[in-house]
Parts: sequence; structure tokens; C-alpha cells
Amino acid sequence: MEMSQNYDNWERVVQAVLQREELRQVALYSSREPSFSSISSSSNTVNETDWDRLLPSDYEDIIARSVTPVAYATKKDLYLSLCDSPMLLDEGKMSFQLDKTTGKKCYMIGARELEILGADDPMSFKWTSHKDSRFSTMIELLRIWWVDIRGRIETQMLSPKTRYAAYLVFKLGKYFRRFESAKGIIKYVKYDEDYEAEKRAATLHLEPVKSKNGKIAVRRSDGWMEVQLGMFYNDLGEDGQVEARLMGKNTYINGGFIVEGIEFRPTTNAERNRRKGIFSNMRIFG
Repeated sequence: MEMSQNYDNWERVVQAVLQREELRQVALYSSREPSFSSISSSSNTVNETDWDRLLPSDYEDIIARSVTPVAYATKKDLYLSLCDSPMLLDEGKMSFQLDKTTGKKCYMIGARELEILGADDPMSFKWTSHKDSRFSTMIELLRIWWVDIRGRIETQMLSPKTRYAAYLVFKLGKYFRRFESAKGIIKYVKYDEDYEAEKRAATLHLEPVKSKNGKIAVRRSDGWMEVQLGMFYNDLGEDGQVEARLMGKNTYINGGFIVEGIEFRPTTNAERNRRKGIFSNMRIFG
């Protein structure tokens, strides 16, 4: 069974395989104890076919775009590897990963592939590197009053029948000062004009502040920070490009804002539940 044959039950399939693998590992470990009565059975066996079912139907095309050769002994090894660490694609312009709990696709668009207003002005921006980044280069904002950053991805690249969120991934330097106004915007490029999408803009806080209004930046496990720009629903990947955008402005000069990229990944259960019902018929969530 491929994902395309049963979208609605896909997460349950992933959970079933992972739970059976966990039981197998427990049984393998516990069987070494003399007093243990094995809990493993044929129903708990996880075989190569199970792991193959969890991989995206186009996984061979994806790993063929990898910057470095991909070697794996089993489909289980490949699946867990894609869950545990991002794979650089297309000469390092973006990265790919699987969400371990759902088996769905995650992509990060590197700073070099983002549309950044004024990025060619060396007085306002500079290209740099960082030891913690998966990408070779990122961009640092030096002396600006505003920021306008856009990242686009084709919906056909994403997992179908899935609600996604887009995140700006960044670091704050010592000279960073809070933007007086920062907004996150999501739009389908072929359906929405900028002025229409900006009406749905969400207020952002690029620092971990206490606020009841807007989306607040949080620290990631990889040492970077992220803030959600918005959410959208990917049906069958037939909507062309979706764009995630950050808009910010100040009345004074700002700097010390380092951008690694924009990440598109499936929403968590908590995020889905918060919007269940009132937003159930919407395609874009501000």
C-alpha cells in the first residue's frame, strides 16, 4: 500500500509499524533474560515490506538528488536515517527529512533560494556561514529598517492530504533589536495577490517573549530558533507553489538577524486540534 492509496489512515499505518518495531526491540532485549517469556509473535514482526510502505512513493527520485551518495542496507535503515537527519538536495539548496511519527515529508529551503528584498546590497546584508547550519551559506541582516523574505515550494513535492506549517529558521545576533512590526503570511501563488494575502497576516514575535497575541519564536533542538509563519492544507498537490513570507519593519536601524531558511513540515497534533472545527473548511490558516 502506498500513501496515495489511503491518505486518511496513513498516520495510523506509520504508528502501527513503529509500535510493532518497538515491541520487537523490547522482545529482543528481554529474551536475553532467563526469566523472560517472549512476547514476540508473527503479528509483531516488522519486515522489509512494512518499512517500504512507510517511505514516500517517490523516495528513489528524492535520494537521487542528494548531494552525497545514499547508502543503506535495508528500507528500515533508510527510513530511520531520513527521520533522524536532514538530507541536502539539489547542490545544497534545500534539505529533505521525514517526520518520524507520521512518515510525511519535510523540506527546508536554504537562504540562497529565498527571495530576500535588498539581498544584493552589501551595506544591508552579507552572506556568511555558521558551524551549526546544515547549509554552507546563510544571510545576515546588517543595517536595515525593514525585512521582506519569501520562500516557495511546489505543493506536489509535499505529502498529500496533509496540513503543513511553514517556519522561519534563524538566529539573533548580539546587536539585534526587536522589530516594531513583524508579520507572517502564507499564500498560494497562483490564487492570491499580495494585498489579499496580507489581510491574513499573523503577528510574530521573533524573541521568546510572554505574549497572548501572535506567534512566538521558540528554540529548536539543533540550536537555531524558529517562528511559525502560518499554516496551509495540501490536498493533492495540485495548487502549484505555496509561499511563506516574513515582513518586518522598524523606525530605527536593525541588524544581527541571521536567516538559515524556511522549513515546511506537517503540523503537530496540538496545532491540528486547536484549529479543528472552526477552521476545518479553510485552506490557509493565518
